Amino acid sequence: MQWLLVAMCVLLIGGSAALVTSGSPRLSTFLGALGAVTGCVTGLAGVIGTALGDQPASLHWNWTVPYGSFSLELDPLSAFFALPVLVLSGLAAVYAIRYVKAYGDHAPVGGLWFFYNLLFAGMIMVVLARNGILFLMAWEVMSLASFFLITFQDEKVEVREAGKTFLIATHLGTAFLLVLFVLLGSNSHSLEFVDFSVNPSSTSGGLLFVLALIGFGTKAGLMPLHVWLPEAYPVAPSFVPAVMSGAMSKLGIYGLLRILLVLPDPQPWWGWLLIGAGAISGVTGILSALGQSDLKRLLAYSSIENIGIITMGLGLGVLGLATHSPLLGVLGFAGALLHVLNHSLFKGLLFLGAGVVEQSAGTCELDRLGGLLKRMPWTGSAFLIGSVAIVGLPPLNGFASEFLLYSASFGSEGLFGPSPTAIFSLAVIGALALIGGLAAYAFAKAFGIAFLGEPRTRHSAAACGPGALMAGPILLLAAGCICVGLCSRQVVGILLPVVAQVTRQTVDVTVGLGDLSLVPLERVARMSSLLILVMGALAMARRALLAGRKVTASGTWGCGYSRPTPRIQYTASSFAQPALDFFASLCHSRKKIFAPHGLFPQSAWLATESSDLSQVFIYRPTFGSIGWVLSKLRWLQHGRVHVYVLYIGCTILALMIWYTSVELAPQTAPPPGDTARQMQEN
Repeated sequence: MQWLLVAMCVLLIGGSAALVTSGSPRLSTFLGALGAVTGCVTGLAGVIGTALGDQPASLHWNWTVPYGSFSLELDPLSAFFALPVLVLSGLAAVYAIRYVKAYGDHAPVGGLWFFYNLLFAGMIMVVLARNGILFLMAWEVMSLASFFLITFQDEKVEVREAGKTFLIATHLGTAFLLVLFVLLGSNSHSLEFVDFSVNPSSTSGGLLFVLALIGFGTKAGLMPLHVWLPEAYPVAPSFVPAVMSGAMSKLGIYGLLRILLVLPDPQPWWGWLLIGAGAISGVTGILSALGQSDLKRLLAYSSIENIGIITMGLGLGVLGLATHSPLLGVLGFAGALLHVLNHSLFKGLLFLGAGVVEQSAGTCELDRLGGLLKRMPWTGSAFLIGSVAIVGLPPLNGFASEFLLYSASFGSEGLFGPSPTAIFSLAVIGALALIGGLAAYAFAKAFGIAFLGEPRTRHSAAACGPGALMAGPILLLAAGCICVGLCSRQVVGILLPVVAQVTRQTVDVTVGLGDLSLVPLERVARMSSLLILVMGALAMARRALLAGRKVTASGTWGCGYSRPTPRIQYTASSFAQPALDFFASLCHSRKKIFAPHGLFPQSAWLATESSDLSQVFIYRPTFGSIGWVLSKLRWLQHGRVHVYVLYIGCTILALMIWYTSVELAPQTAPPPGDTARQMQEN
């Protein structure tokens, strides 16, 4: 515990020092990055022990703030969610040392580092807080720091719009959380988590669960609460969405799990709701990603898809608890938690890789890229590893977590359990299969268009690999994807104490249930290791056989073109067109075609555009209607200060009249019998 407190102090000192020295970008970057990396290392020293099974540590200081206290606790659940926060934020800070140099010597990078370290410290405090007031304060600090990071380049209109959308969405989510904590503390008249109590026989548990799902789901990015996410991630500096997607959005999942520990035994419909929300987010998220031509926006929608996978795992776990199916609960929560870790690794890798592409080629527009694998082989190879991991293919880590969810759904307590459980288990299987296929399609497009083929512009032709400070974190995350995939059995074993806490079972029972189901996963890992060894041996043999032989290159078939150019390659739109046509009703896609004409056509093109269904059918009509209504009240605002003072005076007078009428209202007299009884008692 004390190491995490020291880490937060170091982060705040480093960020403040970077802000003070903002006149010197190099010194500011050095101090900000030093604080972030030192905070990462210090925090890991305090988290690893608890994550491996040490006893929880707690701290409590009284405050004069009403209902508030400085109550902290580090238990296995907090330690698990703190790990990706610490690791990813530390690696992104190293990456950012070189990344921020592209902004020039006059950019306000001091403020950027201050808010980055503040975001880092706020995320740590969120996982430690055990008081409602303290939790909401940390949540607000985390949200406001994210806002200033997103709007770093606020001279651009799209950046300001993205910041406004994020600020509105995050505060609407916080409003639901405020109501949630008020209701949780109403019985005990305390906002200490340990004092929260809900009557198991009442129906308020369902209301509290829905409030938690909306409030925390907004931060996580569940459909249709995701509206801020695809707007914010593409405009922020690339190391910021790497941390926001890989770490900050997971705190929405953490908050939901923390509230589930407070609520009484869950009802089956809680699991059904989570599975439904997860399936919708997963399928629509990856379909939206498939229709994007901007690499960072594609990754943003892919984050929604992966949050959907995690939520489906939570739904299976909750359904297991509600139906007293311990194996379903263990495998569901284990798959969800493992996917939290996996998504932090490969999504952090992919966003950092996209940042390298953006700086080297000057854009993230896929149709302006191409041929980057030859120019940045290490970054391209790492991006390929992340792409294979995110689509859930063995032997990488994304396969392991999805395998656990398949195992839970196909098990005796899932697909072969009671009818409602079987129906929703089948829904999980179908959604995972569809998501996996579409994800493979989307990332074949992302990697193929950006890294393969020939450069489409002179900027992509002149692209070069990053320096060691940017390449190092990317390669470490790629190595993490491989190691977790090959050692998935051991990683799941480490997660079982966290699963035991969430399922409210003993560690021994959880480990016993887990061991019965992890044998197939271990076999897959062994076969994958063998496959890698065989492929490595074949590659070495090929290299030895070709040693000393002359290797030449020649052009491939040009499809009948006498002078083929990069323009005959697939574009992002043409690659995705078949799938978008098939799912046109779900993607709300529009297609524009300029067909070739004549014997010797000079130009022809195809462009597809996919709109966000939530914005088209929910948010734009709703906020448009609100704006229309408010515009009718514009006559109240005319710039006369004395009239505004009159408004305030009238409001105060009305409140005084209402209060006086309540105080002077006659009280209902009790029945005579009650009066006599009260006098006797006195």
